[in-house]
Amino acid sequence: MNSTNRTVVVTGIGATTPLGGDSASTWEGLLAGRSGVKSLEDERFADLPVRIAAPAAVDPGDVLPRPLCRKLDRSAQLALIAAREAWADAGYTAKAGEDGSIAPERLGAVIASGIGGVQTLLDQYDVLKEKGARRVSPHTVPMLMPNSPSANVGLEVNAQAGVHTPVSACASGAEAIGYAVEMIRTGRADVVVAGGTEAAIHPLPVAAFASMMAMSKNNDEPEKASRPYDKGRDGFVLGEGAGVIVLESAEHAARRGARVYCEVLGQGLSADSHHIAQPEPTGRGIAAALQSLLESSDLKPSEVVHLNAHATSTPQGDLAEIKALRKVLGDDLDHVAVSATKSMTGHLLGGAGGVETVATVLALYHRTAPPTINIDELDEEIDADIVRDEPRKLPEGTIAAINNSFGFGGHNVVLALRTV
Repeated sequence: MNSTNRTVVVTGIGATTPLGGDSASTWEGLLAGRSGVKSLEDERFADLPVRIAAPAAVDPGDVLPRPLCRKLDRSAQLALIAAREAWADAGYTAKAGEDGSIAPERLGAVIASGIGGVQTLLDQYDVLKEKGARRVSPHTVPMLMPNSPSANVGLEVNAQAGVHTPVSACASGAEAIGYAVEMIRTGRADVVVAGGTEAAIHPLPVAAFASMMAMSKNNDEPEKASRPYDKGRDGFVLGEGAGVIVLESAEHAARRGARVYCEVLGQGLSADSHHIAQPEPTGRGIAAALQSLLESSDLKPSEVVHLNAHATSTPQGDLAEIKALRKVLGDDLDHVAVSATKSMTGHLLGGAGGVETVATVLALYHRTAPPTINIDELDEEIDADIVRDEPRKLPEGTIAAINNSFGFGGHNVVLALRTV
């Protein structure tokens, strides 16, 4: 098929997060301003400086059959649950090729993870040390591969146009969605299942992030630990879960009479080239990604009324993001309702972009911006309109929203969506 520039729309959403086992309960939790952060009761965390995290509200083992769980890392389990919901929500009742609604060679899957099957890797190493090589699971390699979630989602829906796994740390989930948009626009696929997943709540990643001084140590008040934009913020809280959307060309969606949530206008990409873990303090790279998005789409700053910010709750990162927004949007930033949903879900790393895209889709669809919680004293350097404590209605008419995701290594991904 020749290269095209087709309109891309969202027709299905799915999620399993610290707030709920599906997209509806997650959205309800976001609007309610409910925190999913908890104390880690497992004795393996007892001596760590950080003993809080935001685990999935519904254990995947309670949803998936036990034999299947034994063959999937937790990250792939979460991805499969979210993908199944998104696929059904888009109106598909069978895998590609079985009901005539989509040909397998016109369907793709792009599911990202920032770390991959880290729990499998670490747990099976413990098995090797304690019980010997013969007791290591034969499923270990397919389980620990970073592409395992995408591969298993691809198998689930029979995707044959391409199955991909972008890895760009905490920008991975958003980059997966941007890649999926390009697959459709260039004619490689008509439909793509895309998003991100992560399941890294394990003593080693927690200890490692804590050693970097990246995580909040507010162990005594877990629900208040994730506090983007607050003057006393002291780092992110690790979360787990998955967010997946179904993207289609507008023509394909119309032919089958699909419900359309919104249009995806495109993505802006850049790299900081500053530091492997620290954000570039002026927001230069973020601004470049946003500027690239504006130049490569018909999005006008005046259309943007909502932003789901990356806002992890780190002192440097939160401020750099706001500086970049002000630099590019100027006075138009004043009419953007900014939500930092990590205040409730924690930081899902490679799953963040997927879950927060689901939240952005729903914010546009319901014309409601979810709140940011735990801001007791707003940092005076945060020069933006932050939605605090209560949801806020968004305007009528044609409106647009932006979802930001940034990752260690200086990866910057900016996604734009618009009502239809």
